[in-house]
Amino acid sequence: MAASIESLFVEIASLEEPIEELQTLKTAVLSIPVSALRDTVSGLRLEVIFSLLNTNDREKIELCVDILGRILLALSPVHLAQNCRVELQAGLKHPDDTVKILALTQIGRMVLNHEAVTEIQNNQDILREVIHCIRGEKMSVAKEAIRALAKLSHSKAGLDALFRSDLLKDLKDVMATSDIVRYRVYELIVDISSVSPVSLGYCANSSFISQLLGELTGDDVLVRATAIEMVTTLSHSQHGRQYLAQQGIMDKISNMITGAKSDPFSSFYLPGLVKFFGNLAIMDSPQHVCETYPAFQNKVFEMTIDPDPVMTGVALDTLGILGSTVEGKQVLQKTGEKFHAVLKRMSQLASGGATELRVRCLEAISLLITLQAEQQTEDLLVLTESWFHLLSNQPMEMIRNISTQPFPELHCRALRIFTAIASQPWGQRLMIGTPGFMEFIVDRSTGPTKEAKDAKFELVGALVSSSTAADILGSQHYLRLRSYLREGAYYVTAVATVTTEGAD
Repeated sequence: MAASIESLFVEIASLEEPIEELQTLKTAVLSIPVSALRDTVSGLRLEVIFSLLNTNDREKIELCVDILGRILLALSPVHLAQNCRVELQAGLKHPDDTVKILALTQIGRMVLNHEAVTEIQNNQDILREVIHCIRGEKMSVAKEAIRALAKLSHSKAGLDALFRSDLLKDLKDVMATSDIVRYRVYELIVDISSVSPVSLGYCANSSFISQLLGELTGDDVLVRATAIEMVTTLSHSQHGRQYLAQQGIMDKISNMITGAKSDPFSSFYLPGLVKFFGNLAIMDSPQHVCETYPAFQNKVFEMTIDPDPVMTGVALDTLGILGSTVEGKQVLQKTGEKFHAVLKRMSQLASGGATELRVRCLEAISLLITLQAEQQTEDLLVLTESWFHLLSNQPMEMIRNISTQPFPELHCRALRIFTAIASQPWGQRLMIGTPGFMEFIVDRSTGPTKEAKDAKFELVGALVSSSTAADILGSQHYLRLRSYLREGAYYVTAVATVTTEGAD
């Protein structure tokens, strides 16, 4: 095979229109594992294939990109940096986007290699072209350029190359192309800033971060919405949150939530503001966030009764996030009747309306009433039981009715609620006290989909693994559940059939 690949290269170099030979070469290189291909192609004249990219022939370009993509992957990043740099740089300016992506992908490999990256850092022209690719028409090209530059910034030398050279001006010039491109650059800046406090310092000192933060209060509500998404991503790292706090951004966003009441266009950006604090609560402390920024918690409660399903959905997701932790449960419980009213509203949403909203509501309820075994103190068990009973006068029947409706996603989310209470003694007592419920759990005919079978299996597993289940449910039911678990999620009972001679 090695000999045939070499001979194909020679043949292709001698022909003006080597389409058939390229197709044969593509088949040959794709048939060899990448590890085995390395020795075969390391000495080949790759410029033969690169030169064929100088055409408008779409078929030829596709074949060359497929061939080069495979061959270049087999070569080391150092080999590429030393032998293919000029060709890859030319690829960045090629009119065809697949060629650009090929070049950017290989440059992304090179910048992660400590030897190869030196070659790249010393060549500003190639990095300049990568930066220019951020303003490409196709988002796929821009994404690959952003990925390559973000990888480059994992080292101090890479940060210096990007932020302490003429390339900084190129990055700012590209940023000025349009709103869309500006936000692509912000995406890169946030990616780089998230790596470490040092990388965030480079971005802040270059004024990119302050410019992004300024967008939060801009006149364009769509730009504002995009800015809050970027700032939320920045807050995912601890050093990012510290920086935002130092800049007073948490207070600014809290004030924006308060001021949203008087803004007729707030529906465009308000969900993002709430998501920001929801993320902050789960990363830091629900109690600290809710007590320091009460406007956030009040707005979440308000949004549960908002007629706009977008607002309601974000509120439900946020309540699930807050209530997934013990601290969050305690914070919500402290609000007393306010949260009890929210739970009753959630019961209404779960029982009727748009399926997507019902699914999100059921998911939030399951998170709110979940308690891990090590969290099951007397006070917390009383709390989750009281919340469950606030859903309905007959919450078991309410959730079971939802689970029998012909929507797989509703069925599975309803089962998750049963799974949430299955490890709690009060939940087990409700199950054994509800007529027909234990039979419902082990009935394999309900929920024919894989997801439904998995959800039912998880419910059975939660019961079996509970230390109180055997005593509360009784040995007969407990042994039946263990048998179900042993048989597995997809067990099918064999049905005997009898054929009567002479029957039609």
